[in-house]
Amino acid sequence: MTTLPAAGFKPANVDSLESKIDTIIESLSEYIPIKNERVRLTFNLYKFLKGEGDGPETVISSAKIRFENISKDDLVTKINEKLKEASLV
Repeated sequence: MTTLPAAGFKPANVDSLESKIDTIIESLSEYIPIKNERVRLTFNLYKFLKGEGDGPETVISSAKIRFENISKDDLVTKINEKLKEASLV
């Protein structure tokens, strides 16, 4: 069995919504140590900000985001604060 190399991709523009959300969630890596969890949260927050999904309070539970060393309420508060600081909400 052989495996092909991963497909190439173009990184998103630094000023794009995707990059801004990704930067915010990556800054919380001490609380969400698993990369896939952060990617899933980033995707769900992107959908939320585009008007297609639920807010952080709901997403953390419904997407079963695993976090540690912080309570759910504190994590939601941090996410909401960072979204406001970045003028995304």
